[in-house]
Amino acid sequence: MLVKGGFSAHRHYMDAFDAKILEAVQQNARLTAEALSETVGLSADACRKRLAKLRASGVIEAEIAIVRPEKVGRGLMLIVEVSLQNERKVDLDRFKQRMSEAPEVMQCYYVTGNSDFVLILSVRDMADYDAFSRRYFFEEDNVVRFRTSAVMDRVKVGFSVPVTLV
Repeated sequence: MLVKGGFSAHRHYMDAFDAKILEAVQQNARLTAEALSETVGLSADACRKRLAKLRASGVIEAEIAIVRPEKVGRGLMLIVEVSLQNERKVDLDRFKQRMSEAPEVMQCYYVTGNSDFVLILSVRDMADYDAFSRRYFFEEDNVVRFRTSAVMDRVKVGFSVPVTLV
């Protein structure tokens, strides 16, 4: 949670300039310090220093490129809810590790509710998903069930988080 005057996990203090920088780089991580300077109203050097602090403190976790899956032959997007039989730490950690290593898994969330995990997958086609489900669900004794939904349209895709001071 971002709060006026600081971050809860680190001793990095955030002000309105930091919030503006975060908003801008979430839209375009390739902005130069000079371009940020025009947007934020600080010198390029000040923007560079603030970005370095935001990265060092872990507020900026990663800078990524968002690839259109259909342009690289992975046009079938699936949302899969997975329920495990046992939720012991060792079982959860093993499933988390396997999902982290699976290239088809774009996102994996450990959740509360009707299932234990929600996965966002990118596969070539249904045959590719069939192979994935056999490898990771049917051959895994701890997976009790999974429910799959096919994505018909990517309405909004991104990782931007609203940045406001409270």
